[in-house]
Amino acid sequence: MSSSSPIQLIATSPMGLEAVVAREVRELGYEQVTVENGRINYTGDLLAICRSNLWLRTSDRVLIRMAQFEARSFDELFEGVKALPWADWIPEDGEFPVEGRSHKSQLSSVPACQGIVKKAVVESMKQRYGTEWFRETGGRYVIEVSLLNDIATITLDTTGPGLHKRGYRKIATEAPLKETMAAAMVLLSRWQPQQPLYDPFCGSGTIPIEAAMIGWNLAPGLRRSFNAESWPIIGEELWEQAREEAYDSVKDDIPLQIGGSDIDGDAVEVALAAAKSAGLAKDLTFKTIPVAKALPAGEYGCIVTNPPYGERLGDQSEVERALRQFGQMYKQLPTWSSYLLSPSKQLEHYVGRHADKKRKLFNGRIECNLFQFFAPGGLYGWRKDGEKQEAAKDSDN
Repeated sequence: MSSSSPIQLIATSPMGLEAVVAREVRELGYEQVTVENGRINYTGDLLAICRSNLWLRTSDRVLIRMAQFEARSFDELFEGVKALPWADWIPEDGEFPVEGRSHKSQLSSVPACQGIVKKAVVESMKQRYGTEWFRETGGRYVIEVSLLNDIATITLDTTGPGLHKRGYRKIATEAPLKETMAAAMVLLSRWQPQQPLYDPFCGSGTIPIEAAMIGWNLAPGLRRSFNAESWPIIGEELWEQAREEAYDSVKDDIPLQIGGSDIDGDAVEVALAAAKSAGLAKDLTFKTIPVAKALPAGEYGCIVTNPPYGERLGDQSEVERALRQFGQMYKQLPTWSSYLLSPSKQLEHYVGRHADKKRKLFNGRIECNLFQFFAPGGLYGWRKDGEKQEAAKDSDN
């Protein structure tokens, strides 16, 4: 396979963020994009695997779609998998575990499907390598068989540990927000780097750190490794090219006005440690104060936050008190927009204002809404100079 050969790729997405992930894929330059529940399909090449893993902020992982076919019997599944060019991707010493899932399909036994796929891959590779035994001591190639309505989708995982694991968070608070969701909240807010951004329930600091990375155009995957980095078919040169592109794209000369606070001093310590690990300690501010005193400085800013709630932590009465205090504080920021992720059905009541817009999202398995309160200057607030910021409604907001 040449480095420019077309490859069918899948960027997996948390529920509700498919349009955001699709926008990110298009911004990387890949236009042949189709959106399904939980996945964005697009066409790329070997370099696209590197770029996608380094740059996608809101996707969970990047997969190669090896094939999709009907499989109502184990024979159909076996023959469909065996026919694929596995030896083009997996070297003789490659480790190739098989994961699986099945929904509304005749082949409902996931362990049995995994065993069939493993056997079919071995048989396919025997034909190329002329051996009966594979040691599996080399690089990792995770294969997944996913059955839905008797259609088998066979994929190869290029990522490894999920893309939310940026590498800067060594420890976390009790109920941390995933980095991918934090990045999505910032992107959906349409915050611009010249604006102030503040998180009054910052916890371990994920939202301010992700905002800083967006503001400076820092590729979120620069501080970590990926399964596909050890794959001979891609090689070191393409990974080096993608990383050099990412380093050349950094805009760290932009002054940032990003901060956060939390009533929990231990959480703030975690946030400070994470900011230091991310190389952003000098550019972010964190304070230990209650939300009632968390009045950010500046005008035309943006609050992006994930308030505590009963399903995650804390006493419900404390949660209600914190939201009421937020509402009182927010009244003092007439030119600021605000975006709160919460499962609370009474959040607008506690805050004392109807949201201008709500968007259903899932924080892990918890169904939430992103409550969007716009500043009076328009859909996405005001520019720093006080002029109205006009912005068209996008399909992903």
